[in-house]
Amino acid sequence: YRFYGEPVVKACIENGTSCIDICGEPQFLELMYWKYHEKAAEKGVYIVGSSGFDSIPADLGVIYTRNKMNGTLTAVESFLTVHSGPEGMCIHDGTWKSAIYGFGDQSNLKKLRNESNLKPVPIVGPKLKRRWPISYCRELNSYSIPFMGADVSVVRRTQRYLHENLEESPVQYAAYVTVGGITSVIKLMFAGLFFLFFVKFGIGRQLLIKFPWLFSFGYFSKQGPTQKQIDASSFTMTFFGQGYSQGFGPDKNKPNIRICTQVKGPEAGYVATPIAMVQAALTLLSDASDLPKAGGVFTPGAAFSRTKLIDRLNQRGIEFSVISSSEV
Repeated sequence: YRFYGEPVVKACIENGTSCIDICGEPQFLELMYWKYHEKAAEKGVYIVGSSGFDSIPADLGVIYTRNKMNGTLTAVESFLTVHSGPEGMCIHDGTWKSAIYGFGDQSNLKKLRNESNLKPVPIVGPKLKRRWPISYCRELNSYSIPFMGADVSVVRRTQRYLHENLEESPVQYAAYVTVGGITSVIKLMFAGLFFLFFVKFGIGRQLLIKFPWLFSFGYFSKQGPTQKQIDASSFTMTFFGQGYSQGFGPDKNKPNIRICTQVKGPEAGYVATPIAMVQAALTLLSDASDLPKAGGVFTPGAAFSRTKLIDRLNQRGIEFSVISSSEV
C-alpha cells in the first residue's frame, strides 16, 4: 500500500466508487485520511481501510465489548494468540517487507501525526498503564509483547470518530500478542534486537529484505505458508475490558465492572482476511442506511459500528463471544 495504494484510492474517489482494502500500514491509512477524507465525502463514497485481519477483529472486538458491557467501558487490552499445527507457522515475506518499510520510516509517521495537530481524546476513568515490553499475562498463562500491527492506530482513530461524531464515551486501548514460554521470549528478543538494529540503515534493510527466513528465525519466507500450515492455523483475540456500571461514575471511583470477550477465527492471512473483507463489502452494499451519513475515509469501526457486520462475521466463522462479565 505504501508504494501502490494511493492511485487506487484517488481513482475510486474521482470515479465515485467506494473502496475497501486490507492494509495494515498505519502511515498509509492515516495519510489517506488526511489527503482524501473531504474529497471522498464530497463524492459520497466510502473508503474503508484495514478491513482484513488488520484490523477488523481488534476494531470491532472493542465495539462488541463495549456493546456487551452493562455500563461504560473505559479501557481494553487485547491479546492475540496465533495457534499453529504440527508443521508450525510461516508468514509470507510481503508482511515482513511492510514491517521493514514501516519501522524504517517511523519519523515520517511521527511528523504526520504532529502536523495533524489533533486535540487529545478525553480519558475516562484511570489512565490505562502500558505493560512492560515483555510481560506475563496470568489469565492466559503466557508471556506477551506489544502487538506491532495497525490495530492500536486503527482502534484509536475509531474511538476518536465515535466520540467526536456520535458523542460516545471513548475507550482506551492497548494491544499485545502472546508468545508462549520463556524460550520463545529469548528467541524473540534476539530477533527483535537484530531487526531494530538493521532496519535503521539502508544496507541493513536490504539484508532484511533479502534474507527474511534467516533474520526472522524461520517465521517469514518468500514462499509463505503451505496449505497444511494454513489448514492447521487459527487465531484467538482475547479482550479484557474494565469500566463502570450504570449510575456509577468515573469521578474518584475505581472501575467496578470487568468483562472478557473473544474473537476467534481461522488462519489470519489467507482465510480470515478474505472473509472479513467480503463481509465488509457486502455490509457496505446492504446496510447503506446504517453507515455514516456522508462518505469519507473511515476505519472499519467508524464505518460499520451500527451495521450488522459482526452478525455476518459470526455466521461465517469469525466468532465474537462474551467469556465472562462481572461487577467487581
